[in-house]
Amino acid sequence: MALSLVYETHSLTQDNEAGIATGRLPGKLSAEGRRLATELGRRRRHDGIGAVFCSDLNRAVETARIAFEGSDIPLFFDWRLRECNYGDLNGAPVARVASMRRACIDRPFPGGQSYADTLVNTRAFLADAQRTFDGRRICVIAHVASKWALDVLVLGKALEVLVEQDFGWQEGWEYVVESSHLTSR
Repeated sequence: MALSLVYETHSLTQDNEAGIATGRLPGKLSAEGRRLATELGRRRRHDGIGAVFCSDLNRAVETARIAFEGSDIPLFFDWRLRECNYGDLNGAPVARVASMRRACIDRPFPGGQSYADTLVNTRAFLADAQRTFDGRRICVIAHVASKWALDVLVLGKALEVLVEQDFGWQEGWEYVVESSHLTSR
């Protein structure tokens, strides 16, 4: 069997609108972000989702709560889905963080962590989710680093390429996670 996973980013934040890389700071949804979170709920509430997992950072929690408020779909908050810790650069301009991404694939951001660290966390999350929800469909609401980790672990993409590309936001990405994805990369 396999785990069917739909990935959604947290909704638009005040920091996103201001060009700030929030990183491990909590962040707060903007008015447009709250509207988008409501739309996410409309898209996903009747999409066969058995559970929603999200980062425990405020912007992801706020997105999940707005999207699935009043639903009987259980919400789980998981620290392993947090954004990469930019350390001294949490809250810095996006351009400054983006200029360091490639250098911080294996080497941590000053005072923070590396993207390789987020791969380790995402792999552990996926192993637990697959064990518990194998054969079912879940939704994950998280951050850019989590999306890149899924692309590496499930699709075999190169992190070195992903960090150089435009993120290309869309209304969700679909993944099929098999146990071989969690051990071979």
